[in-house]
Amino acid sequence: ALRGFSGRRVIHRHLVIMDDAEELIGGYDPLVEEFESYEDYLDSQISEVDLYYLDDVELARQLVELGHRGNGEIVKRAEFIARKEASEIAKQQRANKKPKKLASAGKDLDTFPLLKALAQREEAVRNGKLTTIIFIRDLNAKKQEVSGYIDYAHRLKTENWEPVFDRTQRLLPKATDLSFFNWETQKATCNATPNFQVIGDNEAGLMFKNKRDRKVINVDPHKRPGDNTTRTDITTDEYLQVCIWDHVSRRRT
Repeated sequence: ALRGFSGRRVIHRHLVIMDDAEELIGGYDPLVEEFESYEDYLDSQISEVDLYYLDDVELARQLVELGHRGNGEIVKRAEFIARKEASEIAKQQRANKKPKKLASAGKDLDTFPLLKALAQREEAVRNGKLTTIIFIRDLNAKKQEVSGYIDYAHRLKTENWEPVFDRTQRLLPKATDLSFFNWETQKATCNATPNFQVIGDNEAGLMFKNKRDRKVINVDPHKRPGDNTTRTDITTDEYLQVCIWDHVSRRRT
């Protein structure tokens, strides 16, 4: 092996393609996470054939940096260094960031089964370890029966839940949720969220596909809910009917 060469045989792409754009949020940069130094990055673009003919790792690195060797568009040294520094700053900021206070923290919810169940799940749902779908059937303010499936994580991210856990605001499905149906007006809607795709045009009935691991959640009470999913029926006087599906999402490999 030539001096200074890492000996890696596989030629890496100059960018790592992620399953979801969300992986790039928060300062995460797959390129600089994979390579400790710019030289390591250059080495990953050098093949054994290049080394056989050039017989000089420094020359091979120079040719890669100039764009004469390598796989795809080569990231320039200045850009790599800038991205490395930005990644380190983002890491430090994440390490110093105080955990966000849970909306359910300090609330006495023992006599409110649904809110208690949601409080138990809030932290895991907020940090992405769990995705939860809530089904609610009840009467709205106009005494019309409505029902729908709610993406708990999406609601947590887009709404203030302090009034919900304080019981000053009632949790009900909306026309913007995963699904919504007003039994009096016959209004029906379905919407994808950042976490779930709605599958409604099949003989099996309404189902939801988790966008992270592509697993399908079957909400039919007579069928298995699906891989890594558990169904919990909530017995409560708060609503006519409540059910929760918890899905532990795993990145597809």
